[in-house]
Amino acid sequence: MSDSTSGGAASDGTAGRPRRLRDALRQARIEAADRTGVVVDLRDAEVARLDILNEALDPLFAQIPDTVDLFDRGISRGDPPRLWIDVVAHVVMGRDKRTYRFVQDTRYGRIVLAESNNVATVAEAITNYVARRMVEREQALAVHVAVVPPQAVPPKRSRLGPFLLGMLAGAAVLFAVALIASLRG
Repeated sequence: MSDSTSGGAASDGTAGRPRRLRDALRQARIEAADRTGVVVDLRDAEVARLDILNEALDPLFAQIPDTVDLFDRGISRGDPPRLWIDVVAHVVMGRDKRTYRFVQDTRYGRIVLAESNNVATVAEAITNYVARRMVEREQALAVHVAVVPPQAVPPKRSRLGPFLLGMLAGAAVLFAVALIASLRG
């Protein structure tokens, strides 16, 4: 009788626990979905703000000649979303999700080129950056390579002569060492 009572109590206790755990799991899943929804909404808001800036940059990029292939503008929807200007510069939203932060990756780390809530201010900073990059490209293409005239190139010498001279000197030294060793002994 005590077995059936303890069994009944155990089954009632275990039957109650999974139901409460199941309810807790359900509630936790609902809360996680709500948080995920908020995160998705925030990310969508960031992407929308970056789209606004991207559209503001359309006139600038329309002026860049087709022969200049420095810039590859586009929005990546990763975490965080970014508006790429070129390989090393992009715009990302600040922590408050309203501030545009225009940054450039350098070998010494990331530097902030501009930071503002105003689209026009950031677009102006990007315009200045694009102009500087185009001037750097022009300067790199304008570098003249100095050509050495053929007369200034010294004639190639044979390396056989110094090698044979070194072998003769080494043999002479070994002969001298052997002669001195035999005279002492």
